[in-house]
Amino acid sequence: MEIKQLHHYPRETIEQLLAAIPFYKQVKQQDPWQFEILLKHSRIVVVRPGEILLQRGEKDQWLYFLLKGGLVVYPRKEVSGEPINYITPGEVFGDLTMLVDSERIATVVGDPDTKKIIVFGTDFDAFGQLDDLSVINLQTKLAYYRNTVHSLRWKLEVYRVKYPNYELAGKHHKVRLYSGSRDTMEELCSLYNQAQALARLLNEWNSEFGAELQDNDDIQVLSSALVASIDS
Repeated sequence: MEIKQLHHYPRETIEQLLAAIPFYKQVKQQDPWQFEILLKHSRIVVVRPGEILLQRGEKDQWLYFLLKGGLVVYPRKEVSGEPINYITPGEVFGDLTMLVDSERIATVVGDPDTKKIIVFGTDFDAFGQLDDLSVINLQTKLAYYRNTVHSLRWKLEVYRVKYPNYELAGKHHKVRLYSGSRDTMEELCSLYNQAQALARLLNEWNSEFGAELQDNDDIQVLSSALVASIDS
């Protein structure tokens, strides 16, 4: 595993890579200075096929986004048995640990079938306490948690469609949406609480069915069904 600081890459390359990640793209558009602060607390990680990036039981503060290649997720510390998940480019990972303040709950390794794996990491310690806006401001935190809640709800909805009779199906609908004034600390606190509750639910789902939702055709069918239901 090779950790590289961002200055080793042309700025144009970094911006092109991050344009595919909604959170960074949004921050760059709404507040270029906040975008610069995030870059100062970020790095690029190059992972070799079969190499461990995150290991179950460890605890760190890094939030990751896969830029290129593939990653495989195993439920135990050892890389053995059947994987429970696969991570594809554009996906965020490592966020559940931050949300529930726990050790890493899975081991993430470079996909042996992938030639080049590039990961973008941001030190989540820069975010500080939820009400600390001295480094990462309110709008940036709102952007992060809005994206996080949206992503978590989508993943949980995919599980619900796939397994409608399972005991967890639909439980995420009971996590209350925010209906107050936008762009406030009140909204941020609500989003944070939603994200924590949804993260715990997703952990439960993943432990049961993680690997079973990784067939691309399966996910495409489910995604199309969800979009259709929203449009109607």
